[in-house]
Amino acid sequence: MITLQRTDMRSLPYFCRGQVVRGFGRGSKELGIPTANFPESVVDSLPADINTGIYYGWARVDNGDIHKMVMSIGWNPYYKNTKKSMETHVIHTFKEDFYGQILSVAMAGYIRPERGFKSLDELIAAIHSDIEEAKRNLDLPEHLKLKEDNFFKTSVSTTTRSDKIMNGH
Repeated sequence: MITLQRTDMRSLPYFCRGQVVRGFGRGSKELGIPTANFPESVVDSLPADINTGIYYGWARVDNGDIHKMVMSIGWNPYYKNTKKSMETHVIHTFKEDFYGQILSVAMAGYIRPERGFKSLDELIAAIHSDIEEAKRNLDLPEHLKLKEDNFFKTSVSTTTRSDKIMNGH
């Protein structure tokens, strides 16, 4: 097992909310792992100590149930993106896409830095490993309590759907 140095991210847990926008279109189609993307305004509002890499936490779409999630923040070196993104994989099977709906996430912890991969299969295997680590970590008491945070008790209303985006604690 590789031990990674975890940097001091005082902003964790970090809470953010924003409207789901179309991303690069690779999650479901190419990777078989659907992702929900935040708009640039949410990405640009991240605190400086939130490093690029893979995170885990909790997510809720609109006023729905709260589910485990894993999130990639960064430039996705395999794809050589030129724009930083926040791509959230909600660990739940949804019946349909939820573009335009409000995604609320609580980032609880950090899994690893982003890195390049030699093949698509290697990338997919790493994502599945990240998902399994997220599931295990989120079962720990200190992370389970985040699911009950007041952040998720706030009802998402039609006024939230405007350009008003909430970031931070």
